[in-house]
Amino acid sequence: MSKDSAVGKSFWRNEVIQPALDAETKAQMAEQVEWIAREPENARPYYHLAQFYRMEGRQDEALGLLLESVRLDQTLAGAHTSLAEMYAVRGDYGAAWRHARAAERNGEATAVGMLTRHGIREA
Repeated sequence: MSKDSAVGKSFWRNEVIQPALDAETKAQMAEQVEWIAREPENARPYYHLAQFYRMEGRQDEALGLLLESVRLDQTLAGAHTSLAEMYAVRGDYGAAWRHARAAERNGEATAVGMLTRHGIREA
């Protein structure tokens, strides 16, 4: 790859693509915040906003949103799966398994499979 080609790719990635992605992400996050304001008892926008926070590396904020999500709707399997992943990364395997099993009870076995595959024993 020539130097000019590499510079061109860098320009498009850094100056065009990434700012567009960042703007879209911020718009989607704002939409979730507005949804929470309109329907504070709806678990879904908390879950969706948490996923954006996870992508941004805002793990503690994401964790709080996910916990609120499952408080509002204990059957939201995706939120339990995300919590199982986060707790596994933190080394809190008891919490990871509790959420993995909750997700499984609600039709999503991905987290149980992940924990089993990685040799994390159920407490």
